Amino acid sequence: MRSIEHFINGSSVADAPRQSDVWNPSQGEVQARVGLGTSATLQKAVDAALAAQPAWAATNPQRRARVMFKYKELIEANMDSLAELLASEHGKVVADAKGDIQRGLEVIEYTCGIPQALKGEYTQGAGPGIDVYSMRMPLGIGAGITPFNFPAMIPMWMFGMAIACGNAFILKPSERDPSVPVRLAELMKEAGLPDGLLNVVHGDKEMVDAILDHEDIKAVSFVGSSDIAQYIYSRGTANGKRVQAFGGAKNHGIVLPDADLDQVVNDLTGAAFGSAGERCMALPVVVPVGDDTAAALREKLVPAIEKLRVGISTDPEAHYGPVVNEAHKQRVENYIQMCVDEGGELVVDGRGFMLQGHEKGFFVGPTLFDHVKPHFRSYKEEIFGPVLQIVRADTFEEAVRLPSEHEYGNGVAIFTRNGHAAREFVSRVNVGMVGVNVPIPVPVSYHSFGGWKRSGFGDIGQYGQEGLRFWTKTKVVTQKWPDGSAAGDHKEAFIIPTMA
Repeated sequence: MRSIEHFINGSSVADAPRQSDVWNPSQGEVQARVGLGTSATLQKAVDAALAAQPAWAATNPQRRARVMFKYKELIEANMDSLAELLASEHGKVVADAKGDIQRGLEVIEYTCGIPQALKGEYTQGAGPGIDVYSMRMPLGIGAGITPFNFPAMIPMWMFGMAIACGNAFILKPSERDPSVPVRLAELMKEAGLPDGLLNVVHGDKEMVDAILDHEDIKAVSFVGSSDIAQYIYSRGTANGKRVQAFGGAKNHGIVLPDADLDQVVNDLTGAAFGSAGERCMALPVVVPVGDDTAAALREKLVPAIEKLRVGISTDPEAHYGPVVNEAHKQRVENYIQMCVDEGGELVVDGRGFMLQGHEKGFFVGPTLFDHVKPHFRSYKEEIFGPVLQIVRADTFEEAVRLPSEHEYGNGVAIFTRNGHAAREFVSRVNVGMVGVNVPIPVPVSYHSFGGWKRSGFGDIGQYGQEGLRFWTKTKVVTQKWPDGSAAGDHKEAFIIPTMA
């Protein structure tokens, strides 16, 4: 049985009083075991980071960028093996796994320009003989706690920015699919990153709490469920840390009567069912405006959903694969039954799906509900599976109100040919990331990612300029060089300085 170990100070470390199973979701079998560390394990990583970070902070940004350039090349060269490893533990199909890696790699590409991004501001002559300038300084040690659904993208979002800014980093990935995060760290060492600057520790809540409580860890970034995000934010900030914690979602796709329904159906099937719906930016709710729009959309959706191919992660013809484990499969199917009990019309039922030759796999077929109401618990909560709910709206106003009043505010999309309607929607909807005829509006790497309400705790987003702000602190210098002339009135020294 393969054993997955911590990666500390550039080497594998076997420090595991407890172990957790790592499954192959397509086969429904245990394929490896990962050792769960303790606070003592974390201390080893912190000690390595403390020893390595000062020299790295003193390394000029251009040399840091060269490491990121080399890392980008290594990720590209190892794309196929990384994607296959990722797919084997998560369950997403290999093509989708490559997308996971590529979106993380785009942030690594952004960090290759870190010398430009880190430049401060300068004002000459802010006062008589006085210049003012600012510098962006690293925080020291940062940490990332990442989810199972994007085991490559989200770690690279976090450690790419943090390390390029001069910090050391400790990554605590999901214990469900931990192999790719370790491999990412190994490749960073190969790219030339000094030992101790990127460490990977495995664990569960015990490790999370140790990270949140450790005084030498100055900032924590988290992506996961909203309840845990709120816990991470509260405990981390109470300990004086800078924290960004991104939670769950219930993203809506608004369909106006003038939308291109063929394109909408194509976009919806991918956004709702891709990666088995295990994306915080999935579109699990579609809101057609008007019964005629709803009827036409449903007529086109049903045959498209019935044509979807569910397969093992290595099936090149599959649209999506299994969910991550048996417990999550049961959770999704429980939500399906909940929606039935609440009065939703079950149009396509994905429960009981079995794949010949892979009967033990954790598969859930695509599921479609119609006539779902806003008071349903299954509408209010995140299902995180291949389930699409139709919530009908009578008017544009109601369509704006549904996502705006939902407790989650991660993403939303509107499908229309009407520029004025789209502009009005974008301006008024109370959601952090908006797509116009774009079903999964994840911002590109030089903008920033972040949801509102219970989808995001903290006020700074991931990557881009927001990420730069999160992983650095600003030092402002006001300097004056005497010209050798006589000093002024001694009393002036007792008055608060001004630029007058």
